Amino acid sequence: MPTREEALQLLEEWVENPGLRGHMKAVEAAVRWYARSFGEDEELWGLAGLLHDLDWEKYPDEHPLKAVEELRKRGYPEEVLHAILAHRPDFTGVQPETPLDRALAACDELAGMITAVALVRPNGIEDLTPKSVKKKLKDPTFARGVSREDVQRGPELLGIDLDQHIANVIAAMREIAEELGLTAAQVSAKGG
Repeated sequence: MPTREEALQLLEEWVENPGLRGHMKAVEAAVRWYARSFGEDEELWGLAGLLHDLDWEKYPDEHPLKAVEELRKRGYPEEVLHAILAHRPDFTGVQPETPLDRALAACDELAGMITAVALVRPNGIEDLTPKSVKKKLKDPTFARGVSREDVQRGPELLGIDLDQHIANVIAAMREIAEELGLTAAQVSAKGG
């Protein structure tokens, strides 16, 4: 199985946008959190989270097909490839079936929303609560690119309630808040 270091190198080669790189790392953190919670292979799950949007920038009209093609050539496990395909069932026709599929699909859009909310708060992600995230979810003009439908479907895929899912993903992202640029000091330096 390819290592995380090899996956990060691939991410550096394919993804130029720092925001997209951060999103991919945030989703990785969330999926890893669920792997630990479910007693699953954290390294395997982490690869799916880290690489799920690998081709978004280069091939947006073929996402995630080009990424899966490249990852298959490089020997990534089919379980990872299936999860990446299943995070876009509307386009690929692959439904989230396995626990990894469901975790990746559940965390993708929510990680984007949490990032957006953290960036407009004085303390970033440090004191962020599910209540604050849910309030912003109700505002259709905030973080318009985030699919509210996918965020609402996430907890159903995992069999938990929305507040708990949001709290879990916030906790996961807090573990790498500095790398994501979401600490209070980083957000205030950006003018958040």
